[in-house]
Parts: sequence; C-alpha cells; structure tokens
Amino acid sequence: MSVFVDVAPDGATDSRAGNRWPSWVTRLGLPSLSLLVFFIVWQLAAASEIWNQTFVPYPSTVWHAFIDVSTIHDGTRGYAGYLLWEHLYMTLRRVAAGVVIGVAAGVTLGLLMGSIPWVRSVLEPWLTFLRALPPLAYFFLLVIWLGIDEAPKVTLLALAALPPAAVATTAAVVAVPVSLVEAARALGASRRDVVRDIVIPSALPETFTGIRLAVGMAYSSVVAAELFNGIPGIGGLVKDASNYNNTPVVLVGIFAIGISGLVIDGLLRTVERRAVPWRGKV
Repeated sequence: MSVFVDVAPDGATDSRAGNRWPSWVTRLGLPSLSLLVFFIVWQLAAASEIWNQTFVPYPSTVWHAFIDVSTIHDGTRGYAGYLLWEHLYMTLRRVAAGVVIGVAAGVTLGLLMGSIPWVRSVLEPWLTFLRALPPLAYFFLLVIWLGIDEAPKVTLLALAALPPAAVATTAAVVAVPVSLVEAARALGASRRDVVRDIVIPSALPETFTGIRLAVGMAYSSVVAAELFNGIPGIGGLVKDASNYNNTPVVLVGIFAIGISGLVIDGLLRTVERRAVPWRGKV
C-alpha cells in the first residue's frame, strides 16, 4: 500500500486531505491580511465623509491621540495627568485581583458542585442567577455598600469572573469517566487520591477554558467597574473621553483593552499547553 503526499515548494509536506497553506501563512499572514483590510475599510469610511469625524475619525487621528495619551506634550502629561501605560497598569492590576479571587472561588465551587450532588442542587440556581445579571445591574449596589474606591471595582470583576470558572469546572468534574474513578477506588485509592489523581487532571482542560472565559468576562466589565473614580484606568479614560465626545481617545482605550486582552489570552493558551499537554490527544 502506498501513500501519496503533496510536497510544497518550501519543502513542507501536506496530505491531500490536509491544510495546503504553509503554517506561517495561517499563523501570521492571514491575521495580518485581515488587519490590513480592517484599516483600509476604516480609512475609506472616514474619507467618504458619510459620517462626521466625531463618529468616524481617521486612523491617523487616532494614532496622534495615542501619541498624545502616551507622552508629555505641551506641558500636559498623557490624559488626566497619567500616561497610557499608567492607565493600563491600574486596569490590569484590578483585573488581575478580580480574576484571581473569582477564579479561585469559581474553581473551588466547581469542584464541590461537580463532586457533591446536593451542593450542586443548592448552589446552581444562585450561580445561574449571577450569570444572568449584567455587571451594571449590581455595580451601583456595590458602590453603595463598599464606596467608590478599589473594593467595588475588584468585587465586580471577581463576580464577573466567578460564574464561567465555576460552570466550566463543574461540567468538567461531572464528565470525568466513572470507569476511571471506580478503577481507582478498586485499587484502594482514597477519596482525596481520586480527586487529586483522577478528577483534577481530567477536569483541567475544561477548567482552563473556563479561566479564559473568566478573564474575558472580567475584561468586558472593566469599563463598568471604572465608572466611578476610575482614573487612572483604561475604563475611566474611555468613560471620561466619551463625556467630551473625544472619539480618538475612546478608540485608543478600546484598542488598549483589546490588544492587552489578546496578549493575556495568548499567555493563558501557552500555560494551558504546558499544563495540560494531553488535551486533544487522549
């Protein structure tokens, strides 16, 4: 029996049923092309003058706003007295604190809910209730209870991050093959051994997915979390700039949140590949 394989000009081999694009094109070329198309469409939309520059500024205008927010110019330090990296640092610090608290609580709840049916029955309705609430629905209540300093911001981000981590971990624990658990118990493993050696390794892949979703939910809640006393902070910058219809600065803040989110998600993917190298292979 013979196997026919296509040989690409650059020496890479590809099966007839496989991907014919070189890997570097898929990883770098296509994303770069989509980015180029996005900026071309943006430039054409701004140049068409269908919309006022307040609504659709030129990419060059946004770039100049980025420079202004990132530097000291005409005696002004960045935006509202802080440089862009200082705004971003404060936002990332709040997100990190909220995500750590929310993910830790969510994974713990997920392990309990997945392992103990009556705990799942008690907590699942409350978790679903929290998932259904948009952040702004309870942020004002948090401000009343905790004030306008850091506590309500971090609490909001933690509450946003908790449900995805808890739901993903619960589903992963429930999906652990019963045969593996029974085999471990038949060999004399204690409940702790089963959780440590069977349940946690089996649940890790889906738990990492839940962590990534939790980070995304926390990021999507940043602007809401920084509505009050949010400067320095990217969300506070966006909110303050929107009050003055300063669209270029608003877009700078949006891009800062989005790009930093992509970087963090890439780091989480890297950690996931190293922590659970068996994902998709068993």
